[in-house]
Amino acid sequence: MQSHPDGVRDDWMRHHPGLDTSAMEVVALVKQVSALFDRAVEPLYEGAALTAPEADLLIPLRHATEPAIARRLADNMGMSRAGVSKTLAKLEKRGHIARTPNPADRRAALVTITESGKQAIDRIFPRQVATEAELLSALGEDRTRVVEALARLAEVMEDGLAHRHGSGLGLGLSNIRGTQAP
Repeated sequence: MQSHPDGVRDDWMRHHPGLDTSAMEVVALVKQVSALFDRAVEPLYEGAALTAPEADLLIPLRHATEPAIARRLADNMGMSRAGVSKTLAKLEKRGHIARTPNPADRRAALVTITESGKQAIDRIFPRQVATEAELLSALGEDRTRVVEALARLAEVMEDGLAHRHGSGLGLGLSNIRGTQAP
């Protein structure tokens, strides 16, 4: 898979001389990396008790020390609130999560993982992490530079979106990396 077809950027520049196409390289590579991760883990979810989006929601709930709010899960994970709500409803129906009224805000339910949900995520997540580690094992000593570059990319993008929208996204990237948010 190529980062983008040869000549696409040149074509756009030729047809729209004032168009800034400088981001195309980075965006194409980010999309390629994301697609490759999806392809690598996709077989793990064939016939599994969870779908990948369901696992994505159970992962942060697995070791949470307090209930979560769906809106906050959506914001922290960069997912749509409607998508999170729909996925949580499926998880609740199968007994993997419980939702209880939030005494502080009647509009927001408190979400907790159930024992069934813990068992389901405990079966699939270690396999996913092992697959991802295997996929990245050839990075070797370059791993630190890649992580730093990706962290910088995430920081620049979050700052850019915060500037556009007047607030931070809070995607929780510092939680993934085990560092404090800037």
